[in-house]
Amino acid sequence: MKDLVNKFYKNHALVYKVLLFIVTTFLIVYLFPKSGKFKYDFEKGKPWQSETLYAPFDFAIQKTPKELEEEKNQIETTTIKYFNLDPDIKGNVLNKYYKSFDKVFPDSIYTSKNEIKNFGKDLIEKLYEYGVTNEDELIANKSTVTILKDRVEVGKTDFSNIYRQSQVKPKIDEEIKKNNFEEYSKPLSILFFNIIEPNLTYNKALSDTALQERLSSISHTRGSIEKETLIISKGEIVEGNKFLILSSLESEYESQVWNESNYNLILFAYTLLVALALLMLLLFLRKYRLEVFNNNTKVTFIFFNIFLMVLLTTLIVNYDSKYIYIVPLAILPLVLKAFFDARLGLFTHVITVLLLGFIVPNSYEYMFLQILAGIVTILTVSELYKRANLFISVGQITLVYIIAYFAFFLIHEGSMETLKWDTFGLFVLCGLATLFVQPLIYIYEKFFGLVSDVSLLELSDTNSKLLKKLSNEAPGTFHHSLNVANLAEAAANEIGANAMLIRVGALYHDIGKMKNPTYFTENQSSGLNPHDELSPKESATVIIDHVIKGIEIAKKNNLPDRVIDFIRTHHGDSSVYYFYMKEKAKDENVDIADFSYPGPKPFSKETAILMMCDSVEAASKSLKEPTSTKINDFVENILNKQMDDGQFLNANITFKEIQAIKKVLKRKLANIYHLRIEYPE
Repeated sequence: MKDLVNKFYKNHALVYKVLLFIVTTFLIVYLFPKSGKFKYDFEKGKPWQSETLYAPFDFAIQKTPKELEEEKNQIETTTIKYFNLDPDIKGNVLNKYYKSFDKVFPDSIYTSKNEIKNFGKDLIEKLYEYGVTNEDELIANKSTVTILKDRVEVGKTDFSNIYRQSQVKPKIDEEIKKNNFEEYSKPLSILFFNIIEPNLTYNKALSDTALQERLSSISHTRGSIEKETLIISKGEIVEGNKFLILSSLESEYESQVWNESNYNLILFAYTLLVALALLMLLLFLRKYRLEVFNNNTKVTFIFFNIFLMVLLTTLIVNYDSKYIYIVPLAILPLVLKAFFDARLGLFTHVITVLLLGFIVPNSYEYMFLQILAGIVTILTVSELYKRANLFISVGQITLVYIIAYFAFFLIHEGSMETLKWDTFGLFVLCGLATLFVQPLIYIYEKFFGLVSDVSLLELSDTNSKLLKKLSNEAPGTFHHSLNVANLAEAAANEIGANAMLIRVGALYHDIGKMKNPTYFTENQSSGLNPHDELSPKESATVIIDHVIKGIEIAKKNNLPDRVIDFIRTHHGDSSVYYFYMKEKAKDENVDIADFSYPGPKPFSKETAILMMCDSVEAASKSLKEPTSTKINDFVENILNKQMDDGQFLNANITFKEIQAIKKVLKRKLANIYHLRIEYPE
């Protein structure tokens, strides 16, 4: 058991990657649409590109959504509506009319009283011929109305024959005018307003039941296709009934393929494809980006971004697939290039787009546009910390989207008449969303502990608190660091290394000297050397400790690990040779390990360049009457000695690149010492 625990502990990083791989795979598969995928691609109005197609099984021809909606609307406007009749209301209204009439129309005033009375009686009969209802919210339509009395049908009529409460007063006014009783309009209106009441109550439960019965009887199909029936021939135009049949076959195929019997099998196939894609990414990291592969935080960061893009795209597709291009997928290569490099960013982007091909409609068009946008992103975005560069790159990405989409539209439609201009607006919104990459990078830096060029730019500010302290407490070291930064930046640009990173590393590589600044020659201005009072071993310890103290100061000030690497490696495991030889003169058995830096050796191009530039710049102060020949020999000797000591064995730097760095250092030193070309005598 103990051996198993030890083995697990030794391989915990690999175990974590396996778990991350499995979890990410299942999360992505979970987001995939739960339906089969039709193996043929077709578009309305375009030729059938695949082989001649025969029906693989019996299936029904589905009605279009428009047809189903029209049929539903037709049923809703014609379905029978049920009303309950209160038979006592009409009699009550007539009784009230007779009682109130004499009060409103006294004999002494109105000479045509009987005529008016008969008019009122006839009007009430007309209103209650089919009935009055208070259901004003019911919209008049072509429905038939069934009138029920004690749940027994007593009559049928059109819905338009029933008077709603809001229609009563206009009907009364109309009849008064029609019979020339305008002079009695006011008393008649008041009379009828007080006595007319509805006698029909809408039976919503029964009406809704009748409506649902008819809606449920709607057939979603119209006709069927038998197995082995010719559906479409190669080259035939997909239109009309052919398009409907193919759409029905696609729908039937997807519903038949994705059923309980083979659900797990198809899910397994999806899992295999996603796992293969993510495995390719891991293999790429292991072969070409081993430093990233060995860092679980960085691998987690990459997988998290892939899953985030899949999640965002899935949410948009589920909401409305026409907004698919609003997802700022170009953020992915932007972020990865900011933290890693262009090649890794593009490779990850392509893998992500391949995964999204399972989710989005028109997958080929989508993948073409997104891969093209990813390539443009990688090619155009440089020095992300410069805001203008980001705006220019986003503009170029948006333009590529628009041009590519326009070309695809012309291919599909053959004309510009039906061009959807709002899609171009989606691309503009996508571009604006891509600008969110700047705050997103900051969030990622804090959450994952990564460092981008934006942070490096902030750290390179010589007015920062730590560098100001260095310039005040160890001005000579600060000046030395600036010179090393200039040399290292030029060398990095020559061989394509990260110039911004190496400049920041150079500025901070000697901050440990702030603890005992006067023990380093560049800070000794009084002519007194404190090493005169120390033994060689003690002096060596003070010199070597500036690396350890530098790491402590850097961590206390929250400098990123990538910057601390320069402090840790800028002397490698070399020795403090001067004090070693001084001690050796006293004691032949001295151990050189006591006079050596703890290391490690440089393990990247950038840290190797810093070691070269630091040694050359520091030693160049000892040059007397420098000439081109002296500088050439001087640079060659220092760098060759470092190579002989194996200081660059762990760094991925080539002999060719070292030769290029030598040339840069020689040229820079010649410029520093203002040397002229030596002409032959």
